[in-house]
This record gives sequence, C-alpha cells and structure tokens, in this order.
Amino acid sequence: MAEIQATEPDESGIFEKIAQELVEHGYCVLPHALPKDMTLQLQSLIAQLPEENFHKAGVGRNGDLKNDMSIRRDQISWINNETEAGASWLDWTNQLMAYLNRRLFLGLSSFESHFAHYGKGDFYKKHLDAFKGSANRTLSLVTYLNKDWQPIDGGELIIYHPETDKQLTKVLPEFGTLVIFLSEEFPHEVLPAKKERLSIAGWFRINSSQSGYV
Repeated sequence: MAEIQATEPDESGIFEKIAQELVEHGYCVLPHALPKDMTLQLQSLIAQLPEENFHKAGVGRNGDLKNDMSIRRDQISWINNETEAGASWLDWTNQLMAYLNRRLFLGLSSFESHFAHYGKGDFYKKHLDAFKGSANRTLSLVTYLNKDWQPIDGGELIIYHPETDKQLTKVLPEFGTLVIFLSEEFPHEVLPAKKERLSIAGWFRINSSQSGYV
C-alpha cells in the first residue's frame, strides 16, 4: 500500500474537478483525464507482465474470499513501486489522496490497486466495493488502458443509483478515462467485453483502527 505524502498543488485542475464532482454527486467520470505519458507507461507495463503474475480475482473478503465465475471473470495483478510505471502511478495517486484530504477532510491514509485483465466475454456483475460500516474502503478508482475502444466492443462500467437502482452512467473503457466514486454508496458492474479489456482498479482507504471499524 502507498502511504500518504506531502505534495504540491494540482496545476492541471483535474484534482479540483474530482473534488467538486464528489461533493456534488458522489462520483465523477473524467474522459482521458490521466496524464498520457503515465497511461502509456502503464499500458506498456501490463503488456509485458508474464501470465503467471495474474490470478483469478475472488469475491468476498478475508476468510470468505472465493472464486465465483458466475459473478466475476477477470484476472488481476497487484501494482507496486518496483517499476518506473508503478512508481509513477502510486506517486500520482498519493498526490490525489493528499489533495482530497486537504480539500474534503476525508482522512484517507493509504491506497492499493491492481491491473485487471478481462478476456473476451468476461464480466463483473453488480456489486458494492464496501458494505457500510464493515470495511475501510472509502473511494474507488478505475482507469482504462485501452486504445481505440469502440461502443461495439462492450465492457462498459455501469454505475447505479444507491437507492433506486437506476442507471446513473455507462462508461466506455477508453484510454486514460478516470472514474472515482464513494465505495460504500454506488453499486456498479462491468458488462461483458467483446475483446481484451485492460484497466486499473484501486481503493483509497482510511485507517480502520481510527474509524471504529473492526
């Protein structure tokens, strides 16, 4: 996990846009928001990772974790700072975390993320990233590493209204698009992809010992 560090103010305005959207809506979708050079580095890194670095993603937590192909079929590989691309990514998310803490007083303390590989036909059915009062995931983050993705290719992320189950938005997994939302609030799913789909999923956490969670 990446621990929080001091950082300079965000000059691009992306961090402030994220903060505003979180306050107003609880989620944001920013097309092509991730710095292009870093997105290219991450795309190159995931393409070079050996197959054995990936494993089937599970559902549930801790002792309840299990593989259920009827719920999700992606494969994941956790990201660390041992590569230039991984270090750049974790530094950028640290900067975002520090900005959101200053701007919104969220008390975020760490971040973790993994690459996600969806093959043809793979999906992830509707779910929450954290159940209220039972976890320390506060914000979920998703970004995409797919060039020239078209609507016909499928694989969209759908975010649902927390209470009415109404579809709020459908996000095409285009290169560099950034999605952030409150982990406990918004059910979401990944529709089946028609071809290989590459993304990063991550979570900003609070310290469970300080939050009262067990």
